[in-house]
Amino acid sequence: RKGKRRTSTTTTRRCEPRRTTLAFRSLPGIAVPEDIQPRLTDAQRRRIVDRHRDSLARFGHAPAALYWSSREVQELRFQVLCDIGIAAGDSVLDIGCGFADLKGWIEHWRCPVGYTGIDLSPDLLEVAAREYPDARLVRGDVFDLKVPPASYDWVMLSGALSEPLGDEGRYAKAAIARMYLLARKGVAFNMLDARTRILFSFGLQRFDPADMLAYCRSLSPHCLLHDDYLENDFTIWMYK
Repeated sequence: RKGKRRTSTTTTRRCEPRRTTLAFRSLPGIAVPEDIQPRLTDAQRRRIVDRHRDSLARFGHAPAALYWSSREVQELRFQVLCDIGIAAGDSVLDIGCGFADLKGWIEHWRCPVGYTGIDLSPDLLEVAAREYPDARLVRGDVFDLKVPPASYDWVMLSGALSEPLGDEGRYAKAAIARMYLLARKGVAFNMLDARTRILFSFGLQRFDPADMLAYCRSLSPHCLLHDDYLENDFTIWMYK
């Protein structure tokens, strides 16, 4: 998740009030049809949990524990994601939420939202619960959510598709399709850019922006690609 910053025309807007306390209801126990494959194997899930337990022990509650090169890079990615059009009171599902820092960023720089975060790592979620006690936090991945389609205004993902799975992007594409199914207004996610040749010390997975944009357009005709904010990263917006 490292990257050199590019010149970006994206602006940061502040909404008031700056922070708020929200009431969160339990997710309804309604299953979605099992129609999207593939899924993470048990071994892959354990590896992700173990890697994050080790990185948390090493770095603590810091961007480096999530393989971000700096907080500036992490927050720039948040900024580009949130420019999709989040408004006060919208519901947001954050896939691979880590420490739920996206919630803090949105409510500091933008607007109060109804936030749900989901992550495979119980260790990261424990920190997130302490930091954001009003957040709705769930352990698992996007396929573990048993909720109806269009349950959230926005479904967002930052960096959580960089885990090397050796599957030629099949899981990532399935996850994007699932995210789109769960969104009422749209989806925003970022990925590492395979066109760059920066040395990745963490061995993270990269993707071709044109290939991913074409796939997203097979799901939604209203997609936008943003690749001008970091040298090795891109973001796609998908609108309903």
